[in-house]
Parts: sequence; structure tokens; C-alpha cells
Amino acid sequence: MNVKPMGIDGRRSVRLASVATVTLLAGLLSGSGSAAEEGGAEATVGYDCALPGGTGRVAVGVTTDFPESGTAGTPLESGPVTVDVRLSRADLDTLVPAGTEVVASTAALDVEVGQKDRSATARWTDLTAPGSAIPTEGDMSLAHTGAVPSVTLPAEGDATFTAGRLTVELRPVTDGGAETGTASGTSVTCEPAPDADRELATVPVSGDAPDPWPSQSAGTDRSTDPAAKTGGTIAVEPGKALAADEDPCPVDPPTGTVDWSDAPKPPEGAPVTELDIPGGGGLGCAYAVGLANVYKLNGAMIVNDPAKNPGLISVEVNVHRGLRAKTAEGGTYLRLDSLANLALPDADSTFLTFGFQPVSAKVEFENGPMTISTGNIGDAPNKKYFATASFTQSLRIHDVKVNGTPLDVGPNCRTEKPFKVVLNGDFPKYVNVFLGGPMNGTVDIPAFSGCGTGGEDLDNLFTAAISGPGNVIAMNQGMTCVPTDSSTFCPPTMPALPGQETPVR
Repeated sequence: MNVKPMGIDGRRSVRLASVATVTLLAGLLSGSGSAAEEGGAEATVGYDCALPGGTGRVAVGVTTDFPESGTAGTPLESGPVTVDVRLSRADLDTLVPAGTEVVASTAALDVEVGQKDRSATARWTDLTAPGSAIPTEGDMSLAHTGAVPSVTLPAEGDATFTAGRLTVELRPVTDGGAETGTASGTSVTCEPAPDADRELATVPVSGDAPDPWPSQSAGTDRSTDPAAKTGGTIAVEPGKALAADEDPCPVDPPTGTVDWSDAPKPPEGAPVTELDIPGGGGLGCAYAVGLANVYKLNGAMIVNDPAKNPGLISVEVNVHRGLRAKTAEGGTYLRLDSLANLALPDADSTFLTFGFQPVSAKVEFENGPMTISTGNIGDAPNKKYFATASFTQSLRIHDVKVNGTPLDVGPNCRTEKPFKVVLNGDFPKYVNVFLGGPMNGTVDIPAFSGCGTGGEDLDNLFTAAISGPGNVIAMNQGMTCVPTDSSTFCPPTMPALPGQETPVR
């Protein structure tokens, strides 16, 4: 997969960048329903929603990733979807408590699947939208994303997908989400408007022969019909579900202690009271995926690739608090610190050293404890929110090949010292550790040491190609699953890579 570097002139042809790139952790409607084209379809559907002030018309955009065609008897995977619900400020005022600044939501959409005179309903559930700031005026867009169940069509013929009932649960985020994550929700039920074009997509389905069962009439010979595989009906497979005894968060508690030294400091004034919170908000887990640049190589690479068994963040939520009261000298300061560990799998990397020599390698990560600090400084109308994630990291390079030929770099080719990674999220894109969101930063990669065997010293080669300042990181943290807290999101969902989020239309 080729990725254009972030913040770097992409005119120079560079294959996915360097060994060091993978170390830089931490690094998301226009028209009516139409046939699927090039693996995707978009539709805008008008809905009538039951609101506290009466029935209101709401525009809902549905973006899907349907395949161009399907085969009878074979599951048809529609891929991730986005359901973008647009609510007016007036409607929002009736749905969330007064003073709410940020709202998160979960949506479920019934999709009717039809083929000739057969039909079934697929439930697209657990589509989540992270916390977003409520605008002072105009419409608000809540873009819900998630995976949906596959559908198996029994025979040859076009399959149509049509939007049905929609439910949305809104959850106001209190005090910037810093203290308790999300509050209890308000559920809204919506039905397609009578005049709405509800078609999402039409997918042609092929078979070994034309459908010998054109209608479900009695006396039809079904012995050779592909529909026999599904009993002549459309089969909707459930989405991935957890077994009763399956842990939605299979991680060990993080080790180490929180270090909030990289979080924003309070204005001068009275001291901040620091307090440990035993147990905090509970043990949780989340995915974090991202992209990183290596400045010298003018290249970028995927970090913790979601397509390659990515690692989970283990996080003890809000185990420490720094607080100064509004009435104290210097004003309000609130900081909540979460302790996290991230175990990344070894990563594959391919890059062009000095712009012409192809080199591939594997990278082993050594990450120190991570502190995620969120909070706010000051009071309205000058209240400012912050989010910072910081940790130390070292990396070891092994299984190196130069132009396909193995190069023995020894067992201890690594950065000569750990380096600091500090990432910052901007409110409201990153509200708190529960809701996650994008974070960005730059790092300085140290020199390499211990590289080479048999008297061959390769330290300078890796140092010259990789080490140095100005390496940009962009990551996206998914929502945090805390199994003991029903208000959070389990199992953890995979966030989009930075730059690949579904755009708000």
C-alpha cells in the first residue's frame, strides 16, 4: 500500500518508507441510491424522527463498500459502512442537557435485502460516532462507522439493499469528557420518509446457470438450484460476536507509573492537588493505528497496520488526578492521567536508502509505559481542553535484506538510547481516553549502535539513512472498551488510518 507522506513534498517517487517509520507509534452525500460502482455506493435518505418536540425531518447519508458483484451461495461482504446523521441545533437542544458541549452516539440501521420475491432484513448495529463538539448554530453531523454482517444470496439475480428503520442513541459528554466519559443516553427512532428514495445499492449476483426458481411457487424443481444451499432464502450472517466466556479486552494491566510531565502546565497560582485514584475508571483496551514519516527518506508508512493483526493498548483509565479549584489563585485546572502499555508486533518495512537502494527489515519495539493526560484549563468562555500521550521507545532492527540479499546486522542493532514520543490531540477531535481520536507529533530518532557482525560496523549506515529530527507522526486511537463499564464500547473497534476517515459531507 502506498501512502503519500504527510507534510512532505510527495513528487519524488519513494516506496513505503523506512525501518524507523514503523517505530513511530501512536501513530476517522450526494445523490440518491444507486448501483454499486467500483466497490462503493453512497445515498442520502430522508427520515422522519420522533423528537421531543414532535416529528422532525432528518437527512441521513449512507456510505457503503459493496462489491461490484456477488456469487450465489457465497457470502457477500459489504465492508465497513458510515451512517452520517445530520441534526439541527434546535433538535439537539431538545435531546441533550443544557450546557452540553460534546456529544457521542451509536446508531443501528435496518437494511432490507431483496432478490426477486425473496427478502430478509440485515441489522447494521453498533455503528459508533466519537465525541464531537456541538456547533453554536446550523446542523451537526454525526458520522457513525462500523462493520456489518454479510449476506448470502441463494440464486442468480440482482440483489437490492434498501434503508429501513434507524435508531440513534445520543450520549452527552460531561465536562469535556474528562471526568466520567459519557453520560446516559437519549434514544431517537426514525422511519424513512414516505417520499424518500431508500435504495442504497444494487449488486448483480451470478450463478452457474440462470435461476431455475424464479418465484417461490409450489411444484418448482429445486434439485439443482444454488438456493438449496440456503433453503431458498436470503441468509444474513450475524456480525462478529463474542462468546459468553470470551473476554472483549484480552490484555494484561499496564505496568509502571503515570508521568504527567509532558501535559500542559497550569497557569501560575495556587498549587495543584495531585491525587491517585485506586481503580480509576477501570481496565480497558483500544486500538491505535497511524502513519509516520521519516524526514530523511521523504517517505511514510503504516504503523500498527490494521490489516496485520494489530496490537491493543492496555489502559487503566483515569488513575490519577490533578485539580485546582476555580476560586483558587490562577483559576481552574483539571488533569486526568491514564496509564497504558502498548505491545506492538514486529513490523515489516521496505524503504529506499539514499533514494535508490531497496532495503527491507523487521522491527522489534520496546515501549515504556504510556501516560495519556486529558483535561481543561480555565473556565468558559476561555476554557481550553488538552490531550497528550507520551512514552519512551527503542527499536531493534533484524532480518535485513538489501536488494533481496540478506544482510546480517547482528542480534543487537538498535537505537543507541530510548527516545521520547509526545503526541497531542486537539479538542473536540480528541475529547478523552474513552472516545479516542486523532493525535499528532514529531520525534527525534537517535543514532543506531550494535549493527553489524564479523567486524563490519553498519551503525553509520542506519544513522545516516534514518536518524534525526522532524519525523511527523499521525495516529488515530479507537474508542476504549472497559468491560466493567456499560457506557463504553466493547469489543474495541478499529479506527480508520489518518487521512482515510469517511469525510463529512
